[in-house]
Amino acid sequence: MSERELLNAAAHHAAKYLEGLPERRVEAESGSTAMRDAFRGDLPDRPTDPRLVLDHLVATAEPGITAMGSPRYFGLVVGGTLPAALAADWLASTWDQNALLARSTPAVAALEETTGQWFLDVLKLPVASSFAFVTGCQMAHVTALAAARHEVLARAGWNVEEDGLIGAPPIRVIVGGERHVTIDRALRVLGLGVGCIEAVAVDSRGAMNLDALEAELRHDGRPTIVCAQLGNVNTGAIDPIAGICELAHDVNAWVHVDGAFGLWANASPTYRHLIAGSEYADSWATDAHMILNVPYDCGFAAVSHRSAHEGSMKVRAPFFLQDEPIREPLDWTPESSRRARAIPAYAALLSLGKQGLAELVDRLFTCAERFAVQLGEHPRLEVLASGLNQALIRAVDGDAVTDQLVHEIQKDGTCWMSPSTWQGRRCIRISVCNWRTTEMDVDRSIDAITAALARL
Repeated sequence: MSERELLNAAAHHAAKYLEGLPERRVEAESGSTAMRDAFRGDLPDRPTDPRLVLDHLVATAEPGITAMGSPRYFGLVVGGTLPAALAADWLASTWDQNALLARSTPAVAALEETTGQWFLDVLKLPVASSFAFVTGCQMAHVTALAAARHEVLARAGWNVEEDGLIGAPPIRVIVGGERHVTIDRALRVLGLGVGCIEAVAVDSRGAMNLDALEAELRHDGRPTIVCAQLGNVNTGAIDPIAGICELAHDVNAWVHVDGAFGLWANASPTYRHLIAGSEYADSWATDAHMILNVPYDCGFAAVSHRSAHEGSMKVRAPFFLQDEPIREPLDWTPESSRRARAIPAYAALLSLGKQGLAELVDRLFTCAERFAVQLGEHPRLEVLASGLNQALIRAVDGDAVTDQLVHEIQKDGTCWMSPSTWQGRRCIRISVCNWRTTEMDVDRSIDAITAALARL
């Protein structure tokens, strides 16, 4: 079989899967144990025909594939894939470029530079900011906080890239009590450890309390980083970012923004006011797959202090072919072997344009609000919070019924939502991220939720 025939076969399998998404059962039919048993076995001694490999892979994996691209998948914070981004991603795999150096892959480097500027534009971030395309928001935090670590220690007279952290002035990182766990892991990766965290009080929805932050900032004069959150993963709550930036900058602290999905509100004239002032921060992290609907993986980090960003990441080697002063991708990311993830991101933005992106954000946020409004009218359900593309619900009958309900919803297969715990109570998270999702999908999912509740 020729390569063309093999790729055509793969395209056939892919198209069949995508065409079935609107009506496909969302939860996987087979669980982890069944899948482990299905794939378990010794590696054969002899080669296997590639077409047989492909057919085996599809047939064996199919029962264990969760329809995350379904318009009714509302679990975690997972988007789908725009058609243009998917097709471009196939080309990225075909071209198989290591997006490391401009000299070795000029087209990818140029695409990355343009796409990064487009991100800064639609996210309303300072145009002179540096940026990096990374695997996801986790590595975006690592990248941005490495720049923050560089800068706050440099202000204290310490070169962390040269001298390391042993003997360095201690850094404190002030966060809200409801920050995302990826902030903690980024601090662990960077050698700061979670012991440097000082968590301040939050309001009833999980947004940082400004008075508590101000009191903490005045506490001492150590090098300080403040991590703000635009979109609590449970409630969608937004930290008061303008006030945070003002208070932090008054004491020479760095402000980093976790904008995994909330930062995309800046792409919508309708919702932009919710995160007004986010442009005054020092660094930002977001995911492209959550709202922009770029295939995994694609995160984005931006830093307003270019020298700090470059100082924390830049490397040189005699075997690197470099054309100064062209932007070198490797100067801004912690990765050397890098997938050309800017290619599908470029295609996604180009296919949408600013207007299409704004309409996508508006629809996702409106659908989440529709969930909250309609489910809030059910006598056996309580809406704990909603905001941006998130809604948080629970059964009024308590934790056990809530857990039974989410299990029943997933088992039904019409839609899929994640269980969670919020303020000590079990609940169900609804995250609307998929470009395919419409009000009809919301209504169909609401019917499935109420039917599941009636069966309990």
